[in-house]
Amino acid sequence: MPHLLISTKIRLEPGPTIVGDEQTDPEVMAYLGAKLFHEKYNIYSEYRTDDCARIVLDKLEKIGFRVISMAGVGQTCIWLLHKDLN
Repeated sequence: MPHLLISTKIRLEPGPTIVGDEQTDPEVMAYLGAKLFHEKYNIYSEYRTDDCARIVLDKLEKIGFRVISMAGVGQTCIWLLHKDLN
């Protein structure tokens, strides 16, 4: 999967960071130490890690992902990352 969307709420304490959904590469999720979580009333599950977004971004850069976009939506920060398939 060449694209990855991660997000986190803006708050004083670090984490959790949402790093993918149930269709995200499980090897990448294991590398990040993310666990699959299902929020009550949602029709989807998502991977979460207790690491803050900065740590997650650093880890993803080490395996070839790069940030291509970032946005703030309300109290949430969202990053879109891409990894070349070469």
